[in-house]
This record gives sequence, structure tokens and C-alpha cells, in this order.
Amino acid sequence: MPHYIIERNVGQLTPEQLQAAGRTSNQVLSDMPEVVWVKSYVSDAEGKIYCEYIAPNPEAVLEHARRSGIPAHRISEVSLEINPAMFV
Repeated sequence: MPHYIIERNVGQLTPEQLQAAGRTSNQVLSDMPEVVWVKSYVSDAEGKIYCEYIAPNPEAVLEHARRSGIPAHRISEVSLEINPAMFV
């Protein structure tokens, strides 16, 4: 199944807002078994969250964003995963 990187422009979130967003995301995902949240990175300096998801298509990622109320400003499909160990 395809992997996606989602860029979310959210501004700076308090720890409480981040907790609430994560809980809401998980609640929505419980009704969307075809979508998997892998992990996220928060950039306070940029006011963005970068998330990795596994989903059948970008529309499923957008539907999760709509249901959870967490914006998805850019969705990029990952074509190849690499890591440093591959280049030793």
C-alpha cells in the first residue's frame, strides 16, 4: 500500500492542543482501518507537522483530515524509502 508524507500548516500548538489532535486523529482512524498513521514530526519553528501515513490513495488521507479537522495542505506519495544503512 502507498506511503504518503502530509504537510500540515497548523501554527504553534500547545502540548494540550497536540494531545487533543492526536486523540482525535486516532478516534477517526479507528473507523478508517485502511489508513495508518505511522509517525509525525513537529516543527514549531515553521508551525508545521509532517506526518507519514499508509493509505490506499490520497483521497483517503484527505478524508481523514476532513473528519479529524486536522488540515492536510500538501500530500506527497513516497516513491522510494532509503536510509543510511543502504549506503555503507
